[in-house]
Amino acid sequence: MAPDATAKRERAGSDNTSKRGEVLFELPIGAKGKVVTTRPKPNVYLITFASGPDNRLTSPFCQALLLALDIIETRYDPGVVITTSGIEKFYSNGLDLEHASFTPGFFPDSLYALWRRLLTYPMPTIALLNGHAFAGALMLAMMHDYRMMNPHKGYLCLNEVELGVPLRPPMTSVFRQKVSPQTYRKLVLEAARYKALEAFKEGIVDWLGGLDDALTYVDELKLVQKAGKGMSGKQVYGDLKREMWRETVGYLENFGAEDGRDFTTQARRLQERHAAEGKVTAWEMKAKL
Repeated sequence: MAPDATAKRERAGSDNTSKRGEVLFELPIGAKGKVVTTRPKPNVYLITFASGPDNRLTSPFCQALLLALDIIETRYDPGVVITTSGIEKFYSNGLDLEHASFTPGFFPDSLYALWRRLLTYPMPTIALLNGHAFAGALMLAMMHDYRMMNPHKGYLCLNEVELGVPLRPPMTSVFRQKVSPQTYRKLVLEAARYKALEAFKEGIVDWLGGLDDALTYVDELKLVQKAGKGMSGKQVYGDLKREMWRETVGYLENFGAEDGRDFTTQARRLQERHAAEGKVTAWEMKAKL
């Protein structure tokens, strides 16, 4: 690479780092990844995660984000939390299905714990979607209060119908609560892939842009102030969200009960299938007479 090109890239990287602000703390994600939390402006906390190649939602990933949220809440002044990816192409590519299937406690202790924490977090949260957000990653973004998407890059998609993977109640409830029925149907049953403008028109994301734009909206909506105490002297932001999203919070907190219901539903479906097979067999025998 030519020296001028190298210098230009280094300057661009330096500018990007300066926009993200001072580093407050770093946390490891397993052996190779990390979470870096910076402060691009007072009382705005930017959580940038990078776990190659595509930020899969594993237990170490979820636990690192949970710890970052805990540190911000307990060690810093109330404000606004923005999450984004340090990997240019992906916000996240969703669950690592093998890890999710064979890691004890993954759903209640890591994935659902992270989702519930974000959904009820006592500060405004923004998912800054710099690239693709598929399946569980889109669900993660939906647990934030606001979503901003890169207008030039990335797709949003729930592709479980293509993978042959059923969606559990906490995974679908948040879409029922946050998007229109028509959009919900396209996401779940058609695995529609949304580019930025389409996602904005459908109400999946609130804004289009990058970090500078997100910071502008933080100011315009006075989001930092929303995290502070009201006239009563109490901070109620998290309480208001818990009540607003009661259905999804309930599913996240009652994972075991939903597992039992799912088992009963599957058993009933099996019985219905056997009954249907019997009726169809009887009809075929009569048709041959």
